[in-house]
Parts: sequence; structure tokens; C-alpha cells
Amino acid sequence: MSTSHPNPYDPLQSSQHQRVSDGQTLPLLDECDPDRRLLVLVWSQLGDFDSLEYAWWIQRDRDRLAAANVTVRAVGIGDRGSGQAFCRYTGFPEASLYLDPTAQLHRKLGLYAGLTVNVPGLSIGQNAWVNLMLMCAGIGSPGTLAEVFRGYRGDRRAPQLIADDETIVAKPLPAIEGSFFQLAGGSGFQRPFELATLRLRNMAEVLGRWKTYVPDPAYMTQRGATFLFDRVGSPSTNLVDRDADRALLYEHRDRGILGFADYPSDPLSFLDPFI
Repeated sequence: MSTSHPNPYDPLQSSQHQRVSDGQTLPLLDECDPDRRLLVLVWSQLGDFDSLEYAWWIQRDRDRLAAANVTVRAVGIGDRGSGQAFCRYTGFPEASLYLDPTAQLHRKLGLYAGLTVNVPGLSIGQNAWVNLMLMCAGIGSPGTLAEVFRGYRGDRRAPQLIADDETIVAKPLPAIEGSFFQLAGGSGFQRPFELATLRLRNMAEVLGRWKTYVPDPAYMTQRGATFLFDRVGSPSTNLVDRDADRALLYEHRDRGILGFADYPSDPLSFLDPFI
């Protein structure tokens, strides 16, 4: 968790974006209950592995968020079509997702833009592809390869991700029954290939609707961040920064692809001290 940046609450509070549910442009933090903690997710491109996987965890851990008394707001790179497709696929609520088509908020917050290698003769979008491929190989993207390999080898520190009675369709693979992963070592933890299968499903979804999820490829390398704020006026201790109406309890600024969590085995574990 980084603490070297100023409290981001003010720029987030003053930021206005289009809401996916109704297309209105509103303050990002509009109508957030002051008596609840506030989790702000600044996501990368909505067709990005990180955004899709993070939304999956948010949906999976709804009870945990409720126990921590947390309201969730997310803003991602894309247009309204991207947002609607994203919410249909992930189940993330449209009323909680806002859009930033040109990553203005990301720049305002000083988030990592990813590699910026400029190959002469290539367009902005083509250069973004080059940089994205380099980052997928771990260049300018620390931890990415280790996280990819974790998806294949399994992780006994992580929970089971696919229920035994669940059916996963991850093209081009045939439909896979959740019980299949018991053959890789049992149950009750993240089995080998389990996370990799979910990521393959995400990839198939995005590649099948690429223009929808990624209307402008210029921002494909842009990374995101996580910010957890306390209730307004709360006397909580051990805060990162008190210089705002909502004190900053936790932040994580992504440094690479698949780097959206301090603890990838349990991305929302930062909520546990507040439950």
C-alpha cells in the first residue's frame, strides 16, 4: 500500500462522469451515504483483464462488502456501450459504474499509464498494442508473469473459485464442469488451471466484442487504483491521511497488468480490519 501520494478524495469528489445506468453525467461520488465507508475503484479499460477480474471479486464478495458497511463506486475507461456490455457480463450494477473515455481521472490521480514506447511510423493505437504486448511479457509490468503462472499452478492460500456444480464456458474449450477441477488436487482452494480458465472466459468475451469493450485502443496500457475511504467525520485511527472529509483508509495503485491487488490470493482482504 502506497502512502506517498496526497489524499485523492478531493479530485474524486470533484470528478464528473457519465453513469452507465441512465447516461447522465454526474459527480462520481453523488449520493454516497456519509454513514458508510466508500470504496472507489478506478479501473483500466473495461475490456482489460484487471477490470473484469476485479468486478468478479466484487460480485463474489458482496457479503464482505456489506459487513464492512461499504458503498462501491467504479469508473472505467470506455463508452456507455462498453459499460453496458461489462455490466451484463460481470453482473456489476450499472448504477455504480461511471465512464472516463480518455482516462482523464487516471491522469489527474497520477496513475501509472503503462509503457510508452513509441515506434516511429506506427499509429497511437498500434503503439498501444506494442506496449501492451511488452507489458504482458512482464516488461514495465512487475509481477505480471508471476500472476499469470499462479493462474495455472493454483494457489492453496486462495479460495475455491468455481463451484463443483458450476458449468464454465470458456471458448475455444468445451464446457467444463466445476467438479473437473477436483481431479487437479481436491477442493476448498484455488486449484491448478481454475483461475486460468476464468481468465480465458474473460478473454473470449472481450475478443468476441472487441470494438464494444475497447472503442479507443490508445488507453490499453493505462493502469488503475483502489481507494477505501472512511465514513464522513469518523474518528477512526491508523488512517493513511486525515486531510479530507473522508479519511483515506487504504489505497493501491496498480503497477502492471494483473496487479490490481496487494494480495492477489484474496484481493479484498484489505476490508477485513473494518469488518
